[in-house]
Amino acid sequence: MIQSIEHAQKRNIASNIFKGSVGNLIEWYDWYVYAAFAVYFSSEFFPTGDPTSQLLNTAAIFAVGFLMRPIGSLLLGRYADRHGRRAALTLSISVMAGGSLIIACTPSYSTIGIFAPIILVLARLLQGLSLGGEYGTSATYLSEMASSGRRGFYSSFQYVTLIAGQLVALGVQIILQQMLSEPDMKAWGWRIPFIIGAIGALAVLWLRRTMDESEQFSKMKSESRANAGTIRALLKHPKAVVTVIGLTLGGTVAFYTYTTYLQKFMVNSMGLPKEVVSWINFIALLVFVILQPLAGMLSDRIGRRPLLISFGILGTLLTVPLFFILEHTNSSIGAFLIMMAGLIIVTGYTSINAIVKAELFPTEVRAIGVGLPYGLTVAVFGGTAEFIALWFKRIGIEFLFYFYVAACIAVSLIVYLRMGESSKVSRIEAELDETKIH
Repeated sequence: MIQSIEHAQKRNIASNIFKGSVGNLIEWYDWYVYAAFAVYFSSEFFPTGDPTSQLLNTAAIFAVGFLMRPIGSLLLGRYADRHGRRAALTLSISVMAGGSLIIACTPSYSTIGIFAPIILVLARLLQGLSLGGEYGTSATYLSEMASSGRRGFYSSFQYVTLIAGQLVALGVQIILQQMLSEPDMKAWGWRIPFIIGAIGALAVLWLRRTMDESEQFSKMKSESRANAGTIRALLKHPKAVVTVIGLTLGGTVAFYTYTTYLQKFMVNSMGLPKEVVSWINFIALLVFVILQPLAGMLSDRIGRRPLLISFGILGTLLTVPLFFILEHTNSSIGAFLIMMAGLIIVTGYTSINAIVKAELFPTEVRAIGVGLPYGLTVAVFGGTAEFIALWFKRIGIEFLFYFYVAACIAVSLIVYLRMGESSKVSRIEAELDETKIH
């Protein structure tokens, strides 16, 4: 009898984790489709200038989308802390679907002139708003729904689905590259993945409406609920807020460098064919996905801090050499191996950053506490990484970007060395223990 109850509980946890995760996948697919297909639609929205300038313009809009993420973290994080994780996750996927549909239907510059890039910016602002709320709320939900002793493993699925979203975007890109000519891809083929994203988001709406609410939120005391999700309540935890900013800085720059910018680096700086680069990215990210739960499980055994420190040390020391080697590599296999080395290093951050942040905050400010400082940091550093790299390239000193990435990781390393082990002082576990006592 006890075994059947435990089995049912495990199935229920797995079901809710899946429902939360698949929505996260669609959100990130919609976000990454923009980056994956920018090499095709940049000339449709910015018809003049050389390829680097066109990519620079689309990268600038990519960065603008990030500026809305802190606002999304604030608005949807507050909503999640006051009205529930499930309600906020349902709202965020609706907004993302709208942004994707707008991009899919926006006419080119040759048809409506300056209104084309303006509409593109507005659509990315909507998507940035959605994604800002999605990160903090999904990280909170997955961390709270996971069973004790396995929170590192279950919460790692946030980045499993985040990367899987990028993989699906790349998979769609590869399929379309096989089916359509490059002129067709530039003319109209790039719209297809945005339509797919909008339809997928609508399907996820139903799944998210059937999720269970987390136990921590359901049992939150009425006096805590009254001030839940407010900035005033969040500022009562200044150390946790600063820790989230510090541990995110290097991780977000490294992540977007190795997953988003590297694709353009291989095409624009190394001169590899777009189709070859798509396959390199697809295979490398597929391995990267597999590494996340493995590292998450490891953190449940040895703690979160050792993984963060490993990322900090290796990222600081090896980023510059890896990029210099990649710059002089003509082999697609060599490019894949170097990209894979970078992704293995970044795994020390990506696999556990969600649970580390969630463990720092109490239930009443967990969603906004995880999301807002993260969103601010990503907007300033993660969203601008590609733009800074392309700007350095345009003025002829691209190598300085390599040092910039290493320096950002070094700053986070200092935070990792000074912070405690979050799993040992987890607010999630402490609150559950308190509930059992009462």
